[in-house]
Amino acid sequence: MKKIEAIIRPFKLDEVKEALLEEGVKGLTITEVRGYGRQKGHTETYRGSEYRIEFIPKIKIEVVVDNSKAEKVIDAVLKAAKTGQVGDGKIFIYDVEDAVRIRTEESGKAAL
Repeated sequence: MKKIEAIIRPFKLDEVKEALLEEGVKGLTITEVRGYGRQKGHTETYRGSEYRIEFIPKIKIEVVVDNSKAEKVIDAVLKAAKTGQVGDGKIFIYDVEDAVRIRTEESGKAAL
């Protein structure tokens, strides 16, 4: 199994969620996060005062899928989240040793 973590722009969440549903992803977790990458934040003006925003709001999406679905899920996220601009985000892929569904105590693929 693979855990796929995607850090994306907040306004792309609905598009990414729909793309994941089309690939058969049954569950996902999202977290509102803040951070920066190469863009290192940006400057905004509020009531005539300029200030620097160092940590940009992002959304982290986490899904765990069977190895056979991983590439399709990654491609779906790439297509749905990409704008072509700096700050589009990143995708991280981890190996998952096992998963257990608490309610039924099923493990492995059956727990997904």
